[in-house]
Amino acid sequence: MLGRGRTGSGKTIAFAIPLVARLAASGRKRRAGRPRALVLAPTRELATQIDVALSPLAKAMGLNTTTVFGGVGQGRQVDALRGGVDVVVACPGRLADLMQQGHVNLGDIEVTVLDEADHMADMGFLPGVTKIMQATPEQGQRLLFSATLDNGVDKLVKKFLHNPVMHSVDEANSPVEAMTHHLFEVADADAKKDLVRTLASGTGRRILFMRTKHHAKRLAKQLSSQGIPAVDLQGNLSQGARERNLAKFSSGEALVLVATDVAARGVHVDHVELVVHVDPPTEHKAYLHRSGRTARAGSSGDVVTVTMPAERRDVAQMMRAAAIKVTPQQVTANSPAVTTLVGEVAPVRHVAPEQPQQQRQPKQRTAESDTAGGGRRRGRGGRTGGAAQPARTGSASGSSGAGRRGGRPAEAGAGASTGSAGGQRSGAASGGRRSGGSRRASSDTVRGGSAPVWSSEGGYAAGRGTGTESGGNRRGGSRRASRPAGSAR
Repeated sequence: MLGRGRTGSGKTIAFAIPLVARLAASGRKRRAGRPRALVLAPTRELATQIDVALSPLAKAMGLNTTTVFGGVGQGRQVDALRGGVDVVVACPGRLADLMQQGHVNLGDIEVTVLDEADHMADMGFLPGVTKIMQATPEQGQRLLFSATLDNGVDKLVKKFLHNPVMHSVDEANSPVEAMTHHLFEVADADAKKDLVRTLASGTGRRILFMRTKHHAKRLAKQLSSQGIPAVDLQGNLSQGARERNLAKFSSGEALVLVATDVAARGVHVDHVELVVHVDPPTEHKAYLHRSGRTARAGSSGDVVTVTMPAERRDVAQMMRAAAIKVTPQQVTANSPAVTTLVGEVAPVRHVAPEQPQQQRQPKQRTAESDTAGGGRRRGRGGRTGGAAQPARTGSASGSSGAGRRGGRPAEAGAGASTGSAGGQRSGAASGGRRSGGSRRASSDTVRGGSAPVWSSEGGYAAGRGTGTESGGNRRGGSRRASRPAGSAR
């Protein structure tokens, strides 16, 4: 079947109900790593949303489902597949990886659904989708849903759908009657900032679309700092952070979702009353899908596009392609057209946007860590350390006292020690173990490259390390590397 319908028209339930009914009627048992039905979606959010709608129906018929997508570890997904699953809702990239690793076999697939096929084509997924479809049985049922048949979707139809029945709810560009469009033009960037803040300040849920991940994150922070509870949804967030921010938006803890086009499809939250194109999209399909986050399932909604004079021509062209007829209005944040649209202003409160996890920074050495004997553990030479080496370059006095091994007291010696973060060191010690700046600070540990190298001048040096000792020991890559100076290896 080839289906076409605007966003929010109920496609998920349209394929979910017959899919579950067919699997339940066939009576076949699920097997480990061999699902019975597959739903492919272009984004994690859409895959998650499909599963939310599908899993209760499946559970009622004694079936189970799982999701497969990137951005999270594959361990739980692999475990679910091994345990046996009836329906897999997946994004093409991760599913192809699991197929290649041998964790999933599509030979038992009875029903395959390609949802938002045109979006998968826009994102460059068609080669992966083709490979996945080729792994499904040719006699199985295949359903493809797409707003348009361009960008290679027609090739999928010709190759994998045999004599398909076509069902079209409406044309790809048909506007939603319950959706009201507004085109607000402002004079400059400062006026735009004020207008966006006012549009975000209402009491209902609203989604603000930005062009880049950086701008979405920054705007969410700015709004939150001004007492407008906002969270962001963009590609730099981990999957867990995306889900938490969407949960805050769905629950009403945050009234504003600032998003990139990652939220243009697949995000359904009830009662989103306003969509704002803070950065107008470059093509009409993106405009329609962004706008489709409001006026869903029979509800009404408003869509605002914010433009500046330099964008006037491009936005007009985009609107014509989307078959949207709207008269531009010159506005400020206080214009009646704006305040009427916003309505009651929500009380000021704060919700911190989700932050991406920070990578752990390597521990920095300090001057104290480079003092002789100042590390966590003392070396095998003397019990007490000598002078500090603030910058890993300087002189170190040898320790006095009996060495643990070697049967003679360590003699006081002086040596120069130079080092760098890369691990190269050179040094000379006269008569005793050198005190230096490593974790074993008063030993002759040499941090360097790979294997220890013997120096004819006296001792092992690790990797690229070079050094001389007279009568002392140097430890490098091996546990004991103590030889008299000048002896053969």
